[in-house]
Amino acid sequence: MKKTLIVAAVSASFATAASAQSSVTLYGIVDAGFAYTNNVANKGAGPDQQVSKFGMTSGNLQGSRWGLRGQEDLGGGLKAVFTLENGFDITNGRPLQGGREFGRQAYVGLSSANAGTVTLGRQYDSVVDYLGPMTANGSWGGTYFSHPFDNDNTNNSFRVNNSVKYQSANYGGFTFGGLYGFSNDAGGFANNRAYSAGMAYGNGPFKIAAAYLQTQNSNGNAVGAVTDSSTSSVGTSASHRQRTYGVGADYSVGALTFGGAWTQTRLDESALFGNGSFNNYELNARYNVTPAFALGGARTRTRARSSTS
Repeated sequence: MKKTLIVAAVSASFATAASAQSSVTLYGIVDAGFAYTNNVANKGAGPDQQVSKFGMTSGNLQGSRWGLRGQEDLGGGLKAVFTLENGFDITNGRPLQGGREFGRQAYVGLSSANAGTVTLGRQYDSVVDYLGPMTANGSWGGTYFSHPFDNDNTNNSFRVNNSVKYQSANYGGFTFGGLYGFSNDAGGFANNRAYSAGMAYGNGPFKIAAAYLQTQNSNGNAVGAVTDSSTSSVGTSASHRQRTYGVGADYSVGALTFGGAWTQTRLDESALFGNGSFNNYELNARYNVTPAFALGGARTRTRARSSTS
């Protein structure tokens, strides 16, 4: 069965200083579009009945959101920082990420220009921070360029609750970081926990990055590290263990940037895919026609293995 998806979308960003004295910024993105898809299963009809669908969509290029970001100078090069970010569906106004008020991000921490930043709360893992920008969907392409079922979380289908994250300062183009998400389960330290690490290096037009993510007993309890839910995402389905790792790089020549990425996700006792793996091989390119207009394309080959026995 061949399925075709055609999307037209527009995004608008805003950022204004809410209070210069408190260093708080209000920001956001509103993304709406129209999509046409053929060979869609007809609900209520037989399994072989496929129809076409045309409708309004939200979050095509980037998820619609609004947020508050702030910092307070504590002296000696140290700052207190926070981010509260809400995701919503522009087609009907409802909140996303399970109806959470600040489901996209919610964290507070301390930052030093020389030592790096430590934050606590609901945050992105290291795959999103370091490896995601090397992929089309994690940099400019949005959801429709993500790998099947977002199996490597480069499209940030889930965030990590109860997490402590460190991100280094920039040391001559080299950056690194890591995250640990607690299970918050009395007597069950490993019941729904997550941890990740990543690094990146940039020198002029060249960038390279690598990252690792592991979750254990995701969705194993209601207060743990991974409690997001989606029937179309590998990472949000209950599994005994998920291990994701990969590497990516890109290079810029004038207005053209091209690159590639490889990621692998290995699953143990996943509710949706059993014991299996996904290997993703991606090539991507983007050309900035003008500062406000760009053309991009990507090709991804995914090899999947699944066993529910």
